Amino acid sequence: MIGGPSPETTMNPWIFRIAGVLLVAAGAYGLAEGEVRYTKESRELKLGPVELALREQERIEIPAWAGYGAVGVGVLLLLAAGGRKR
Repeated sequence: MIGGPSPETTMNPWIFRIAGVLLVAAGAYGLAEGEVRYTKESRELKLGPVELALREQERIEIPAWAGYGAVGVGVLLLLAAGGRKR
């Protein structure tokens, strides 16, 4: 590579910025809420127009270390993207 890397092989700093913002937001949500809840629905019985469904509330606990880690990595990505020359 004479003259440095070509524009096609360099990473766009916007990718780092977007990933950094998403990680910071996800980490902050994990630290604030501590869990993610969702409803799981499975169809049990369908007889003509009548349908019986079972809904279960599921939850996934988010450990504090995962929230802090996501915020830390997100901040590092934002700092890396901000320090690049255009």
